[in-house]
Amino acid sequence: MSHTTPMNAISMDVARQTLYLLDSEGNEIRRYPISTSRYGTGCRNGSHKTPTGLHRIKSKIGGSMPIYEVFKGRLPRGNLHRLQAEGVALPDDVITSRILWLEGMEPGINQGGQIDSCNRYIYIHGTSDEALIGTPASAGCVRMLNKDVVELYQLVETGTEVSIIDEQPQIS
Repeated sequence: MSHTTPMNAISMDVARQTLYLLDSEGNEIRRYPISTSRYGTGCRNGSHKTPTGLHRIKSKIGGSMPIYEVFKGRLPRGNLHRLQAEGVALPDDVITSRILWLEGMEPGINQGGQIDSCNRYIYIHGTSDEALIGTPASAGCVRMLNKDVVELYQLVETGTEVSIIDEQPQIS
């Protein structure tokens, strides 16, 4: 017996560094601490800021990989702890465990030209800096605890709407 279930939605509160998973009625299902950009919010390419507005999950990457898998160019590169033990040079903003790649849905805000979230490679992803979760520390993406991003990945589908809200005024 197959049936279509209404899709969940994600709402992120930048000021509270919290991601909320909502059911189709807008009720909270889960709440996760996150880490958005240390540079604040903004949509311009090269700003290293977390984009605001309405997005959707363009694609899900890494579902078959183990937790703490490191991704570079969206390809698996090995286990974080093994790579660290071997002294492999890793980028400042290591992408681990899962990738939920976002695309903006608002032309002129986060879609198109120099403000396109998808072309900026804005993801929700795991991190090697789990101690910084709950504080703005990323280079634009939304970081999560690895166990949390693995769970979230299982609870959402491609096409899930993602709203990123920053109630604090930011200087562009």
